[in-house]
Amino acid sequence: MKTARFSDAQIMGILKQAESGVPVSVLCREHGMSSASFLQMAG
Repeated sequence: MKTARFSDAQIMGILKQAESGVPVSVLCREHGMSSASFLQMAG
């Protein structure tokens, strides 16, 4: 089974940044993830 790359706290922080208006492309670049990974996290 695949282990999680980000902790729950990190995921919450990334999602809060997105809610505050930071573009998804910038968040993905900063955290080294694809936009598909972001959408999976947000969904």
